[in-house]
Amino acid sequence: MRGEGKNDNKTLGEVGEAIAVTFLKGLHFSILERNFRCKCGEIDIIARDGRTLVFVEVKTRKNTAFGVPQLAVTPFKQRQISKAALTWLAQKKMQDAAARFDVIAILQPDHAVPEIEHIKDAFDLAY
Repeated sequence: MRGEGKNDNKTLGEVGEAIAVTFLKGLHFSILERNFRCKCGEIDIIARDGRTLVFVEVKTRKNTAFGVPQLAVTPFKQRQISKAALTWLAQKKMQDAAARFDVIAILQPDHAVPEIEHIKDAFDLAY
């Protein structure tokens, strides 16, 4: 059926983000916001790790047929996330806050325990 794959990917992405939130809470991160959107892009999760703000990109795959999930965080995607983060910081008047960009890569085969890789400081602010 046409369009079915896109809905499956969205559902997989939503499942991955929920897994990532649970994972981060287990590491004592405070979740500040999910799915922040602006004209520049989107940030999956905005969290606090101690005093550091963390902008988290979550990538979820069922398998590695198209590569490991973190490879989908391309330089273009990094620029989008960076611009969205700057927008969020400006809106919250927190431009001077310590911040970093993390990636959570999740392999979630059908009916299996997910494999989670948390890449702290995965990339620098990109313009």
